[in-house]
Amino acid sequence: MMFVDKAKIKIKAGNGGNGAVAFHREKYVASGGPDGGDGGKGGDIIFQVDTNLSTLADFRYKRKYTAENGQNGQGSRKNGRKGQDLVIRVPRGTVIREAESGAVIADMSSDEPFIAAKGGKGGWGNTHFATPTRQTPRFAKDGVPGEEWEVTLELKLLADVGLIGFPNVGKSTLVSVVSEAKPIIADYHFTTITPVLGVVRMGPESSFVMADIPGLIEGAGEGAGLGHEFLRHVERCRMLIHVVDVAGSEGRDPIEDFETINKELAVFNAELATRPQIVAGNKIDMATDEQRESFRRYIEDKGLQYFEICAPILEGTKELINAAAALLATLPPIRQYETEPIPMEMLEKKKTSGFKISVIDDTYYVEAEWLLKILNKTDMDDYESLQYFQKVLGTSGILDELRRRGIQEGDTVNIYDLEFEYVP
Repeated sequence: MMFVDKAKIKIKAGNGGNGAVAFHREKYVASGGPDGGDGGKGGDIIFQVDTNLSTLADFRYKRKYTAENGQNGQGSRKNGRKGQDLVIRVPRGTVIREAESGAVIADMSSDEPFIAAKGGKGGWGNTHFATPTRQTPRFAKDGVPGEEWEVTLELKLLADVGLIGFPNVGKSTLVSVVSEAKPIIADYHFTTITPVLGVVRMGPESSFVMADIPGLIEGAGEGAGLGHEFLRHVERCRMLIHVVDVAGSEGRDPIEDFETINKELAVFNAELATRPQIVAGNKIDMATDEQRESFRRYIEDKGLQYFEICAPILEGTKELINAAAALLATLPPIRQYETEPIPMEMLEKKKTSGFKISVIDDTYYVEAEWLLKILNKTDMDDYESLQYFQKVLGTSGILDELRRRGIQEGDTVNIYDLEFEYVP
């Protein structure tokens, strides 16, 4: 199966069920009161890491994911059933971004589930609206819409050590002999089109993860070949083992190979060029003494650790792996991506002019699906965030409409789950 490491999907949490308008009906009871139940909450969209997945291929075939709506309330104070959550399983290392802004909303590197879209709250039944002066309310509240987002999924492998190098230099063979990974190995280019993770065990309590990543070609920094797919995964690695065919068995020069790969890393991401690197000269059984000595001198003059190996027969591999483990012990942990707030300005741009205002007992209920996204991202304890929300109420015409409908100081404004007193 072709390796897929980026996908764009739409997610929609379930809407809350509507509250019920119902009245108590019982033999010999002259006038029963309101007994309409509340609507059920809509189901959430939840992302969960699945260690059995290694690509985002499934998302090529299904692009829209919708959680179940909450059920409507019923008479006899029966509340509607909660909508079922929809769990979307992704490979470890998947970074989730809001599609338009590119903001990182989650890095699925741990086993912690992530709620990406919250289901809407269920509407109140007419029981909630009974007062001493209004004993038979003939209205209830509709449920709140569930959150809806377009997100991109980007898989960035979680590996301590990334094997880099041209195609067919022996990376797959190396990871297969030093770990339990079993990549498919053959004598042609681009054998590895799906990254392979292998656990290298150093002892009872010591191990690290090595990634055999698809081979790189010249021009990869601009996206040629499997370039960006390859480089996206190298970003996470704490260190690199650069495997070079010392024998030049495919007519290439080992020194040129080494420089080309490092140049491509720097073009894609300058930070990658500074990542700690150990060089492994492979296929020494096919190289002349002069080739071996020339390449060794070149690498050691650069101040890099260098090991000669013949991966198929395990020659030199133990020394290489010991050196990698020693270097890892000095390095910081695998990078995780910080979450970023979705810009409120972007959410405001998406607003439509539509909103609905209803008045019940001096409470002004405001409904607008576009406003719900902004409300959910507003921190009510943060002055600037609150000021921005108030500005949106003004620019959208909601405040003008509230005044036109006769709102007075001290009246209550209800916007979904938010209630506040109106102050002119």
